[in-house]
Amino acid sequence: MKKQVRVEPTATLEWSQAVELAGMPKNPTGPADIRRAWIHRAPERQVVGLYRVLGKFEPDLPAPWWLRALAAGGLPTRKAAFRMEDEVGELLAARPGWVYVPWEDGYWEYVPSEAYAAGEAPTVPTTVVFTARHRGWLDVLPAHRGSVPKLIAVRGLDDLVTRLDDIEAT
Repeated sequence: MKKQVRVEPTATLEWSQAVELAGMPKNPTGPADIRRAWIHRAPERQVVGLYRVLGKFEPDLPAPWWLRALAAGGLPTRKAAFRMEDEVGELLAARPGWVYVPWEDGYWEYVPSEAYAAGEAPTVPTTVVFTARHRGWLDVLPAHRGSVPKLIAVRGLDDLVTRLDDIEAT
């Protein structure tokens, strides 16, 4: 039996190392805690340039929301994206029930919306995620069990503040 050898292009390997979150603290409490990859520290022009070049060959290149938005010209700077992440983090961390989940881009879950009923699958909690799909940069995924509901676009921090009581009630 022949062993199959898998060869990964050097550029893809380089990118996977560029986005790797090395040295993350044990209990990250917000987005600033997971900004440990090369893409967070390297010169912004270099990060965006590499992303654009590699993106020509691999359109689904893994990248955080802010890098997609920055490369598309929707955000002025990486620093502006980090500031927005931190402001949303401060808002949600100050409210009871919100928990930061550091996977991939990181997102916020509203734990009280997560229900367990005997014999049923758990409810996916209400989730706030950053996105590059629109210029408000925030989406809310309502709590659900079963089929995934449509994302609710939020038009930035001020809109999130205004709608947060309703979001928590879903």
